[in-house]
Amino acid sequence: MSTPAQIHSTAVVDEGAEVGPGTRIWHFCHVMAGARIGAGCILGQNVFVGRNVPIGDGTKVQNNVSLYEGVSIGARCFIGPSAVFTNIKTPRAEVSRSAAFSETEVADGATIGANATIVCGVRIGSYAVVGAGAVVTRDVPDQRVVAGVPARETGWACHCGAVLSAQLTCGDCGRAYDESGGGLAVRSE
Repeated sequence: MSTPAQIHSTAVVDEGAEVGPGTRIWHFCHVMAGARIGAGCILGQNVFVGRNVPIGDGTKVQNNVSLYEGVSIGARCFIGPSAVFTNIKTPRAEVSRSAAFSETEVADGATIGANATIVCGVRIGSYAVVGAGAVVTRDVPDQRVVAGVPARETGWACHCGAVLSAQLTCGDCGRAYDESGGGLAVRSE
């Protein structure tokens, strides 16, 4: 039998939102109608999840993150504290552009560092790592590490999250990779 979701008494989960089993939603969160949060997720304090935002199983969203409509988060992702997502490229207070949301995808296994800014309309690839404070203005390929303002590729990431050596081996888990078609493939033994 699965563990029910745990929702703190100060959190607001609107009718029509879906929250998976074993998910924990902490203080002062707001999950809007149509949002779909998978099983075993954690939403830290003061997280906002907009209408129709999907969050995959096992994802951790740390404190003070707002996921606006148009953002989708895959399974087993880590979204660091105070990371920022946008959903409109040219916002103006006096002009309604709610029909002009630019889609942003964070693919399975990706990590977004604390205080990173993800400008709308990009894809963060599977198992990619966005460094703390980076400003992402374009797509990040699978397993790439990016850092800086604007974010630039600085290396490759292992599935375990460690940065790979120049020989494309992981000092943490020992996995080795080969470059293949612009990406990485696990090295055959």
